[in-house]
Amino acid sequence: MGIQYGVDPKSPDYFTWRGPSSQTLVDAAHLALAFLRAPKALWEPLDQVTKKRVVEEFKLLRKIKPNESNWLLFAAMTETFLYSAGEECAREKIDYAVNKFDQEWYVGDGWYSDGAHFSFDHYNGYVIHCMQVESLRHNISAGGKYKEMYERAYKRMQRYAHHLERMISPEGYYVVVGRSSTYKNAAFQPLATVALENKLPDDISKGQVRAALTAVLRHIYIDKTFAPSGWLRMGVVGDQQSNLADYYTNAGSMYVASLSFLPLGLPATDEFWTCAPQKWTSQKCWNAEQFPKDYYVSY
Repeated sequence: MGIQYGVDPKSPDYFTWRGPSSQTLVDAAHLALAFLRAPKALWEPLDQVTKKRVVEEFKLLRKIKPNESNWLLFAAMTETFLYSAGEECAREKIDYAVNKFDQEWYVGDGWYSDGAHFSFDHYNGYVIHCMQVESLRHNISAGGKYKEMYERAYKRMQRYAHHLERMISPEGYYVVVGRSSTYKNAAFQPLATVALENKLPDDISKGQVRAALTAVLRHIYIDKTFAPSGWLRMGVVGDQQSNLADYYTNAGSMYVASLSFLPLGLPATDEFWTCAPQKWTSQKCWNAEQFPKDYYVSY
């Protein structure tokens, strides 16, 4: 029902699709990502009027020129969704984005640069890996080049998942670096994605990923991380970190954190839930136990 009202111009809950801010493209891209990931739950049940309005709003967003950064993938996501829905898409926006990250902005060993210059932050997790993979995945039917790029992008995301798992300390903390740290555990979206799709790297078990991510979540979601209203606060944890907010963040955008909860899509009978918890890499390391060597990759 929220989507229905969000695209109804007569509703008081109508999203600010046509306002002056370009931030609308960011919001639309995440909605498009949700439609692509769960079409049977989110897109197909919508009535035809609502579907038509969503398509109309997405097409009007073409007036927004994305920055030469991860923003290119926001435009690629909305256009990819339109293609998947059988609508006319601006294919040049898709191609420009995926080619930039595939050929120009990949810096190696599973990491992309967010534009021409590399920044050490979590945007590979927040946006880049998953939107690159999903854009390519849903365009495979448009030409053979997308399949080759998709397979390469997926391997890169699996490699990045290696880094994410190793970033979790023995106690269950992770390195907080760079802007938009208020997105919290959204940094672990690529690791959560390969867990959901049963494509974890061979040397990472489901038991260690579940245990490690659970430890991280327990540190973040303490009572003070929620305002009295029930909404997530700005910051990473607690109620004293509002200084971390960027000009483009608000209470709603904090829920990008939900992107690392993707394994909840697995049935209760899946091994991810039923296997015994296991020590993750940093626990094995600092407990003087054997753990896999780590080498860079060339893809």
